[in-house]
Formats: sequence, structure tokens, C-alpha cells
Amino acid sequence: MVKRILIVEDEIEIGEGIKNFLEHAGYSVDVAEDGLEGAHLAQNKGYDLILLDVMLPKMDGYAVLEMIRKTSEVPVILLTALETVEHQIKGFDLKADDYITKPFDSNLVLKRIEAVLRRERVDENASFPNKLRHEEITMDLTSYEVFISGVKMALTHTEYELLQLFLTHPDRVFTRDDLLDACWGENFFGSDHLVSVHIGNLRKKIGDGYIQTVRGRGYKLATNDED
Repeated sequence: MVKRILIVEDEIEIGEGIKNFLEHAGYSVDVAEDGLEGAHLAQNKGYDLILLDVMLPKMDGYAVLEMIRKTSEVPVILLTALETVEHQIKGFDLKADDYITKPFDSNLVLKRIEAVLRRERVDENASFPNKLRHEEITMDLTSYEVFISGVKMALTHTEYELLQLFLTHPDRVFTRDDLLDACWGENFFGSDHLVSVHIGNLRKKIGDGYIQTVRGRGYKLATNDED
């Protein structure tokens, strides 16, 4: 699923520049031009990450972050021209996830976003050792249940095993032979077309955007932090 990012930045040229760059990278982006608007959007819309300027009209970024943290642990990266250690410490004391000083390169912002989102995914899985999570997918390894955005999916045993393999190895490309060996056993004799059929059925149930076809190689879990 597409990750949603909120940019709170009063310098319109900077805000729109980052927005266009991140949308080109595959993110869905909203922009707020003052602290009050940013706080309102952050509290009323579900974002995966917030880029928050510190020096804002109506309400500064520290106050916005403090308000956000009362109800949400959404990752927040502070953007600011304030470079002193004291300002950075204040941001981290308010539970900012990262800190980028102006002027900055858009590619750096993108890499910082990817790193924070990747760390967030790892932290989630570490907090729930009996569960695998990826975007809107939650797999409960104890009850053998799978949920998409909180809705339980009815998967066959083979579909469950395929999905578990992808979730456990998010960066690996699996050939059809790999999947046959893992889910049907090394002694299976039959057409590898069986893999395509089960992948197709799995996609119909969980959504087309999760299992990516790698042309000429196989399949992998689709992620938003691929270069």
C-alpha cells in the first residue's frame, strides 16, 4: 500500500518541492503551511510519517509535535535551520524520530524517510514476536490467522505458507522452484504453473499490491523503500 506523508512547512517553495519529489518516489503527500493546520491534519488523518518544520506560524513545530505525541506514535522527522545541540535535544526529548537541518538535499530527505519507516517496521515486528507485519498485513503465527487492515482473510494452508515465506524474507526474490520446494516439498513432481495459480489466488485475497512479479526471476514482497 502507498505510504502517506504529511509535510508541515510554511515556506511554500520548499514544501511543494519536497511534495513533488516524494510523490515521484511513490508516496502520497499532503502539505500544511502552518502549525495549526499541521496539528489538525496530523490528528484527523492517518499518516505513516510526518515531516515537521520547527519555525512555523500560529504554532511552532515543537508545540505541534507535543500535541501529536499525546495521541500518536507516528514517526516524525523535524526539518529546521536551527542547528544547535540544544534545539536537537529538545526535539528528541519530545520524541522526534529524526532531525534534518536546512538547507538539505531532497535525496537525503528520502533516505531518512526510508530509514525511519524501515526501523518502524522492524520495531513493530520485534514488539510482537508471534506476529509478522507488513503495511496493512498482520499474520498471527500462533492462531494461523491473517488480517488485512484488521479484516480477517480466509487463506488456504498453501496460501498461508506462501505469504509467511514472503513476510519472513521481505528482500528476497523467490523463484518458482524455491516456492515449490518450500511449500510443496523437494520431492514434488509436477508443473511449476501451480505456483502461478496459488500466487494469483493469494493476490485476489490480500490485494494486488503486495506480491511483486520480478520478470524472468520470480516473486518477492513489494516494499516502498526499494531504490
